[in-house]
Amino acid sequence: MNHKKEFITYLVSGGITTAANYVLYAGLLFLEVPWLAANSAAWAGAVITAYILNRRWVFRSRNRMTAELASFVGLRFLTLLTENLLLWLLIDELKLAPFPAKLIVSAVTVTGNYLLSKYRIFKKEAVCHG
Repeated sequence: MNHKKEFITYLVSGGITTAANYVLYAGLLFLEVPWLAANSAAWAGAVITAYILNRRWVFRSRNRMTAELASFVGLRFLTLLTENLLLWLLIDELKLAPFPAKLIVSAVTVTGNYLLSKYRIFKKEAVCHG
């Protein structure tokens, strides 16, 4: 797949993943779940969505699923920690409302997730021709 098409499919799947994340986050906030728990639960739903879309549609991976999934969740966990830290800063320290704060933080996490996915998780395995 060429880089332009891959990037476009990543953006579309990212939009789907982000929508799942925001719907879960907003729904949990509406139910008065604290923002940290709401964000962490929404993250879990988004990670499942993102892995399926990235593996099958964006990067068309043929790597071993168990190792790849473990890598995906592990590296995405780093973005969860980053996201929760930034949300704490914006919500608790700078007194922004939880939903607008999440929108701001998403710019950082979406970029980080693309780079981690492309260059660490779904990188093409070397093929030996011998």
